[in-house]
Amino acid sequence: MTTPPDPAPGTGPVGPGPGTSPAGPPSGATAPAPAPGAAAPIRVLLADDQTLVRSAFAMLVSSACDMDVVGQAGTGREAVELARTARADLVVMDIRMPDLDGIEATRRIAADEDLAGVKVLVLTTYDTDEHIVEALRAGASGFLVKDTRPAELLDAIRTVAAGESLLSPGPTARLIARVLRLPEAPPPGGPAPAALAALSERERQVLALVARGLNNAEAAQTLGLSPLTAKTHVSRIMGKLGARDRAQLVIAAYESGLVTPTCRSESP
Repeated sequence: MTTPPDPAPGTGPVGPGPGTSPAGPPSGATAPAPAPGAAAPIRVLLADDQTLVRSAFAMLVSSACDMDVVGQAGTGREAVELARTARADLVVMDIRMPDLDGIEATRRIAADEDLAGVKVLVLTTYDTDEHIVEALRAGASGFLVKDTRPAELLDAIRTVAAGESLLSPGPTARLIARVLRLPEAPPPGGPAPAALAALSERERQVLALVARGLNNAEAAQTLGLSPLTAKTHVSRIMGKLGARDRAQLVIAAYESGLVTPTCRSESP
């Protein structure tokens, strides 16, 4: 279950009042058109099984001038359908929902060619929840935890909608460490899968840095490359591994043993 972020100063988490549509603006209301030359607002779909949580998120997202709430879903199945019908740019997805959980909903969105441009940002209660790893495998572009501040959530939506991944290296490493301790997980340093074996030595170096949380510019500086060359390497790696985004590159790097978590002494 996701807990809504603390409201911005001067506001409070208020549920929908009588006669208010739970999907954002009141029925019949039309969002103002963007100013000439301005980018179109980010179309956000909110998926959480608790109405008050969704309402709080809707108030926050609607307060941003560059975002519109285009729908609210109480189950994963509704999230998939609304992603299609509301033409959302991004889905803020809770993991634990009835009927169809957020992981399977994310997988279906990622697998649907008609929804190729839709991004998924997962929200969860704990940053040590291995289900987040499953969500990233399924196609989510990042995750946030329950204590996220309002401004951080809005920034996260902008980041993911722009095509970047949102990964916090610390929590990501802890998550991978937990997964690698599971009996069915591949051992660190084990043989690389065939797809990873197809990478060049330079591409492996770039992938390792991406898995450590470095962006293209930082990876380029570390390896003495130009940012454009680093970006080209990342694009080629994604193509060879069939990765949807950088989040899945991180998973591939850890699962293959190319990168080993540095926090194995932490308690689960």
